[in-house]
Amino acid sequence: MFAPLSIPSPDWSYFDIGIFRVHAYALCILAGIIVATIMTSRRLTKRGAEPGIVLDIILWAVPLGIVGARIYHVLTHPGDYFYPGADLLRTLYIWEGGNAIFGSLLGGAVGAYIGCRLTGIRFWSFADALAPGMLVAQAMGRLGNWFNHELFGLPTDLPWGLEIESSNPAFPVGLPAGTLFHPTFLYEIIWNLAGVAVILFLERRMSLRWGKAFGVYLIWYGLGRSFFESIRVDPSEMFLGIRTNVWAAWLAVIVGIVVIAVQARRHAGDELTLYRPGREWKGPDPDVEFDDTDSDDDESSEDAAESSESGGAEATSTNGARV
Repeated sequence: MFAPLSIPSPDWSYFDIGIFRVHAYALCILAGIIVATIMTSRRLTKRGAEPGIVLDIILWAVPLGIVGARIYHVLTHPGDYFYPGADLLRTLYIWEGGNAIFGSLLGGAVGAYIGCRLTGIRFWSFADALAPGMLVAQAMGRLGNWFNHELFGLPTDLPWGLEIESSNPAFPVGLPAGTLFHPTFLYEIIWNLAGVAVILFLERRMSLRWGKAFGVYLIWYGLGRSFFESIRVDPSEMFLGIRTNVWAAWLAVIVGIVVIAVQARRHAGDELTLYRPGREWKGPDPDVEFDDTDSDDDESSEDAAESSESGGAEATSTNGARV
């Protein structure tokens, strides 16, 4: 018998439209991608980027992020996919769950870098614009875990415990039916949304450019994830007695600190433009010529231009808007 205030698990995880099966998990991921794209686009445009340029970047970042997420999950859960008689095609069944955010970050970063190089947007400028949207997307994605009845925490007597059926493969052996579990999906949703507020607040109080906002994202997410991961009951690879995802969360915190420290030292001034030198967007004026060159001279001039920007000149974008 479940507690009267407990959180029930959904009694469905997919629905069929004709011959097509639509999984709630996939819808949550898709909704998160859409919201993050809209948020990032608005932030980039407000800072002087060409409207809609985010689409040229996410066309690379999203597919590689999904690939990276799946590869990371499979490699950190080898027992679920590699055993005598295993169907190796299951490594591709992303609708069954199993997309790791740390793999998504690695794969997505590669895709974003490629997209930024092609569009002329500075990678760290894009990362800063993306930071709050990433947390919103991850919060929405955690709803997918709820629909899939997966990745829940340790048993709890708290009234907001999550109801999990005893037939669930991840239900701990020996526990009685009706046992409640920590709703780690809900904890992470709250933590991620709080992180959005923290980033937006800090941006109003200080300069979080040149990658610093993304550094805050890494620190915030890593701290929360290290705790939520440590109370989950699903099986995971261990290293030195600690779950591999906890190690990855700690690494994210360290990387975030390093990014902030290094970028603060390299760029003491304002970020004058989101574009790399020679790739600036000139606005909608049809008489203005665009410089789409990407020569070695442009690369060598980029450091000089960034050094000039770090001197604290007035912060204006190339189209005259304040950034």
